[in-house]
Amino acid sequence: MSVATLDPSAAKSVARRRERWSSSRTYISAAIILIWCLLPFYWMLVTAFRDVGYTFDPTPWFTHVTWDNFTTVFSESLGNHFAQNLLNSLIVSSVTTAVALLFGVFAAYALARLEFRFKFLVLGFVLGASMFPGVAIVTPLFQLFTNIGWMGTYQALIIPNISFVLPLTVYTLTSFFREMPWELEEAARIDGCTQGEAFRKVIMPLAAPAVFTTAILAFIGAWNEFLIASQLSSEATKTVTVAIAYFAGSQPHQEPYTAVMAAGTVVTIPLVILVLVFQRKIVAGLTAGAVK
Repeated sequence: MSVATLDPSAAKSVARRRERWSSSRTYISAAIILIWCLLPFYWMLVTAFRDVGYTFDPTPWFTHVTWDNFTTVFSESLGNHFAQNLLNSLIVSSVTTAVALLFGVFAAYALARLEFRFKFLVLGFVLGASMFPGVAIVTPLFQLFTNIGWMGTYQALIIPNISFVLPLTVYTLTSFFREMPWELEEAARIDGCTQGEAFRKVIMPLAAPAVFTTAILAFIGAWNEFLIASQLSSEATKTVTVAIAYFAGSQPHQEPYTAVMAAGTVVTIPLVILVLVFQRKIVAGLTAGAVK
C-alpha cells in the first residue's frame, strides 16, 4: 500500500498562499475598522469646510470650500469666546490629569505592592466609583458649590473631574504594577536604596510608558467631559464641550451646523495629533506588563 506524499514545492506554494490570505484578511479587517472609526471624523471635516448654503449637500467629498465657518467659531461679535473656552478646557484637563496621576501612582503602587487588610475591598470601591453615574451627583454638587461660593469656578470643574478620572488611573496603573518584576526593587534595596529611592529611581522609569498612556487617557476623558461642565461652569470658565452645545452661528434662528463642525474640528484635531505623535508610547504603555 502506497502513501501519497505532497511535493515539497507544492507544499511551499500552499503555505505561501495561506500566509498571503492571512495577511490579506488582517489588512482588510484593519481597513474596515479604520474606515468605520474615521468616517464620522471625515464627514465632520467636509461639513466644517463647506459653505453654509450647502450644509446638507450629500456630496461625499470637499465642495464649496470656505474658511468662513472657522472665522465664525472665533468671532466674539457673535458671542463666541472660543479661544477662552479652549484655554479653560486646557486648564481643567491639565490640572485634573496632574492631580489624578499624583495620587493615582502612589495609590496603585500601594494596592499592587503592599499587603494590608481590606486591600481588595479598597480596589472594589475604586472600581465602584468609576461606575457611579455622574448625573446622580450633579444636583448635590450644585448645592454644595453654591453654599461654599465655588459655583462657576475652576475648582468646581476640576474636583468632580478628578473623581471620574482617578479610578481609571488607579485601576490601569495597578494592573501594570502587579506585573512588574519586584526583584528589581529588591535588588535596589540591597544596593542601599531606601524604599522611596527604589520607587523613584527604579520603579518609575520602568512605569513611564504606563504612566504616559494613563495621562493621555485621563486628559482626553477630562477634555471631553460635558455633563458636570454644563451645570457647574460660568461664562468665564465654560469649556469647549459646553461652548459648542450653545454655539451661535452667523445667522439668527438657524442651527449653525457648519460652525459646530468647524468647532468640533478645532477641538478634535489636537487630540488626534497627540495620539498620532505619541502612538508608540501609548502602545508600549498598553502592552507593558503583558509578558513577565
